[in-house]
Amino acid sequence: MDRRFFLVLLLAGCADTSPQGPLTPLISALPTPAPATPGSAPSPATATPVPAGELSFDTWLADFMVRAEAAGLTRLLLERELGGVTPDPRVISLDGRQPEFSKPVGDYIKGVISDDRVAVGRRKREELTFLPSVESRYGVPRDVLLAVWAMESAFGKIQGDFDVVRSMVSLAADGRRRGWAEGELIAALQIIDSGEVPRARLKGSWAGAMGQTQFLPSNYRSTAVDADNDGKRDIWGSDADSLASAANLLAKGGWKPGVGWAREVILPAGFDYGLSEGPREVPSWWEAKGVRRADGLPWTAADAASPAGLILPAGASGPAFLALPNHFAIRKYNNSTSYALGIGLLADRFAGGGPLVAAWPVEQPLSLSDRMAAQIALARLGFDPGAPDGVIGAGSRKALRAWQQSRQLPADGYLSMDMVQRLKAQAGLS
Repeated sequence: MDRRFFLVLLLAGCADTSPQGPLTPLISALPTPAPATPGSAPSPATATPVPAGELSFDTWLADFMVRAEAAGLTRLLLERELGGVTPDPRVISLDGRQPEFSKPVGDYIKGVISDDRVAVGRRKREELTFLPSVESRYGVPRDVLLAVWAMESAFGKIQGDFDVVRSMVSLAADGRRRGWAEGELIAALQIIDSGEVPRARLKGSWAGAMGQTQFLPSNYRSTAVDADNDGKRDIWGSDADSLASAANLLAKGGWKPGVGWAREVILPAGFDYGLSEGPREVPSWWEAKGVRRADGLPWTAADAASPAGLILPAGASGPAFLALPNHFAIRKYNNSTSYALGIGLLADRFAGGGPLVAAWPVEQPLSLSDRMAAQIALARLGFDPGAPDGVIGAGSRKALRAWQQSRQLPADGYLSMDMVQRLKAQAGLS
């Protein structure tokens, strides 16, 4: 589903997949690298793994088994579960795949909040009798849990059928994310060794995210719960276990009961867009700068006392939000601004809320070459966005914001096609 608290999931190659970069799929069983979650699987206990590309598969496997034994796994278990295993070429292909075109955030959100999905979520809200007790125990609203469930596995219908052990073997042996993948592989083997879940049950996405709420093995070990009291933590077959486990993850990730996730706001004329993704201040601080709630309602006492940061997911021409602490708790599930917006807005609709006041702009998708050209242009102009990888993350947005300020443009850090063309022209790339 940083990461992170728990990447369950997704989005290849960056810690924060922006709306401008490759967006989280609706079923977010796909990649974000290197989760750093509370209680995550231990790293191998001996020497640092050899860097990518310097080991054959057989040499890597033999080397890994030494480290796995040092982490407490038996040779018998390792030979039984890893004997004869081979890398899955599908996993390697998917891990290295960079989407050619990035979907505009408005299109992504419209896909998330479909009429069918809202109808199913509202029905589940009434049908699932365990939801009030889960909400009471963990402090996470039922609508947020239903939104996570909807986006991670289509309410449990699409969980992935990859062998998690083989997927982790494939990613570890490939080397690009070896340390993280080996930690998750050890966690998966520890689950099998405990007898709690058999190997045949450890199915999930190609990136190792499992079950209805797409937990990595380390998350399962540290955070999954048995909510239906049948003696098993079954995130594959039990709706109650799945949603309670997600609630436990969000609670451990800093969810604040009684506080909102974000509010749509209206910005005044002449507003300094350079404040986006910047300071986190209480709403009254923003109100002093002319920022107002789009719905015209007052702030609750809890929200009024909470630090909030401005986010402009589609730039100055799209909806604006003051993101409250629970927005960032959602991003510890999957560190994507778009994903967190999708979860929050979908949860609001489950609860009976209506559409946003501001419309999403109609935009042209950016190709991978467009995004990389913008990064190359920024670097050439003296604004370092990091490596030109086509992922428009926090570093690229910061560089773009600085360039926009230098050109006296609205410094929203948003890479539109117009910005791409302006950058290329100024850098002599067009």
